[in-house]
Amino acid sequence: MHTIKIFLFIVPLVISSRVDQDNSSFDSISSEPKSRFAMLDDVKILANGLLQLGHGLKDFVHKTKSQINDIFQKLNIFDQSFYDLSLQTNEIKEEEKELRRTTSKLQAKNEEVKNMSLELNLKLESLLEEKVVLQQKVRDLEEQLTNLIQNKPEVQEHPEVTSLKSFVEQQDNSIRDLLQTVEEQYKQLSQQHSQIKEIENQLRKTGIQEPTENSHSSKSRAPRTTPPFQPNGTKNIEQDDIPADCSAIYNRGEHTSGVYTIRPSNSQVFNVYCDTESGSPWTIIQHRKDGSQNFNETWMNYKNGFGRFDGEFWLGLEKIYSIVKQSNYILRIELEDWKDNQHYTEYSFHLGNHETNYTLHLAEIAGNVLKALPEHRDLMFSTWDHKAKGQIDCPESYSGGWWWHDACGENNLNGKYNKPRAKSKPERRRGICWRSHNGKLYSIKSSKMLIQPTNLESFE
Repeated sequence: MHTIKIFLFIVPLVISSRVDQDNSSFDSISSEPKSRFAMLDDVKILANGLLQLGHGLKDFVHKTKSQINDIFQKLNIFDQSFYDLSLQTNEIKEEEKELRRTTSKLQAKNEEVKNMSLELNLKLESLLEEKVVLQQKVRDLEEQLTNLIQNKPEVQEHPEVTSLKSFVEQQDNSIRDLLQTVEEQYKQLSQQHSQIKEIENQLRKTGIQEPTENSHSSKSRAPRTTPPFQPNGTKNIEQDDIPADCSAIYNRGEHTSGVYTIRPSNSQVFNVYCDTESGSPWTIIQHRKDGSQNFNETWMNYKNGFGRFDGEFWLGLEKIYSIVKQSNYILRIELEDWKDNQHYTEYSFHLGNHETNYTLHLAEIAGNVLKALPEHRDLMFSTWDHKAKGQIDCPESYSGGWWWHDACGENNLNGKYNKPRAKSKPERRRGICWRSHNGKLYSIKSSKMLIQPTNLESFE
């Protein structure tokens, strides 16, 4: 381009100089005739300019070709990169489809195992009831047999007694097998829960957003069925009848803390954890200590109970009601904060049935955490899927099931288990928290709720 510009600049100068020479020659020698051909010098100058122009054009063409080749190379590199990216995208999509299929299969299998576990649990309870009835029959027959032996020593054992004993032994063996099966089913459930968690983590890494378990505002949550209480360590009381609560067990000479079988009046047989560390029997109805159990459960699970006696658990509203309706009871709440400070409070209380949303009415009698719960008011129990009147947002805002009044309070022992130093006050409120009489909001490390009859000799 520079050569072309120089040439275009030189040509007018050459032509101009030539015209000047012609004019001067014409003036000096006017009589001399004009030549029909250009001067040789002019031709040489013009040829030289054209030659430079050709060289300039040639250099320009070479540079243009080089730039075009560079552009083509970059386009080829871009095309290859785009192709590789599309292949990787297709592979990721295939992996996502495979993970979704695997998740669906595991969820289906998990539901199947849960249903099997429920069926086994129902069978186990039925067998326990049958065992109690059969044991009573065997005892009656043994008494009759003893009388017969005393009257007629030569009479052998009645065949019916022998058959009943054999049947009871078979039932015992069946119960042991069922207990073992339930334990195996629970282990399988735990393994499948772990697998599902791993798959959910993998799905999140690939960009798939799954609904989280702690999403309290979601309205599409389906009720979950939690594993039943583990019966390991249950201690059978070999008496004429099954005791009504832990105080009856204690009065019969069992002074060791552990899991026992009780049957309150007009209720089914179930297990409880009896705490005798204080020197008197208490029935534990709630225990929190490490966050291993999710307490943001459904109404049905809060009604029937969930968790493990050797960890965190909720006994169940219906079971608690069946115990306390027998007599007057004391409710004791034991708390430990993250500075290892111990607190407690005791109430005389009344608990309503399911038709009243298990309404709790309290009157404080002792403790070092005063005014922890509203006294002389009807506190109705609510969960995220079963809200009592006037408690529209309490379970959603605070997490877990709890007894609330017409306004949401700031005492909730069934909230989310928070580690110490929660980031914000709303986050602390969603966790296990307790506001004392001086207005200080405690973040709770562990909690226990225990009940005991006011008259410990009631069920002796």
